[in-house]
Amino acid sequence: MENSSDCSSRERTRRYLEGLQLMKQGAEARVYRGIFLGKAAVVKERFPKTYRHPALDEKLTHRRVAQEVRSILRCRKAGIAAPMVYFVDYISNCIYLEDIEESITVRDFIMTAQEHGSSLYCLAERIGQVLAQMHDEDVIHGDLTTSNMLLRLPHPSLNLVLIDFGLSFISALPEDKGVDLYVLEKAFHSTHPNTEDVFNTLLKSYTVASKKSGLVIKKLDEVRLRGRKRSMVG
Repeated sequence: MENSSDCSSRERTRRYLEGLQLMKQGAEARVYRGIFLGKAAVVKERFPKTYRHPALDEKLTHRRVAQEVRSILRCRKAGIAAPMVYFVDYISNCIYLEDIEESITVRDFIMTAQEHGSSLYCLAERIGQVLAQMHDEDVIHGDLTTSNMLLRLPHPSLNLVLIDFGLSFISALPEDKGVDLYVLEKAFHSTHPNTEDVFNTLLKSYTVASKKSGLVIKKLDEVRLRGRKRSMVG
């Protein structure tokens, strides 16, 4: 049974979140934008799942919050740009993060570049380098899309920031890293048609930059083959 201190904490958090701007709501979490301790912040709240037993739900949610924070901190320690973690509230399962101001999603950047016929190869090389560094730290993002990458101003500097580590985990397995790249490849081609050469440039950059790329690319090829077989069957 929840104690009165936890109840009071949850109520304070609820009132605080009500004063923020709701940016998006998914199946797992709500994301808010506002001010925290005088700084522009994004607050990610993992809400209870009513279809699960409360004790199990709390345990699983706590684990997901801890995994997300661990991945972000591991990236930042390695020099990989990710939002700063301001505060973690394990009672309300909220993560208070730096709001990456004056930035644009890589998705929007690519779409604008395609409209103007601008080259995307330098960007692809930079993404490959950052993902290689992330995987060499054994961080699996779990939801790699061009919407979960930001470019800080000025955009030509290609200051790439990785965001939304909600499905992330730590693993040294080449299989997990290959699947991570496959998820990005599928998302890349579905969102940005006619960019096969750009993504190939990304993979070449990844291969050169990563110390462990040989087995990862081999696993990526295996995952691609499994994906094609599933498409043919069903």
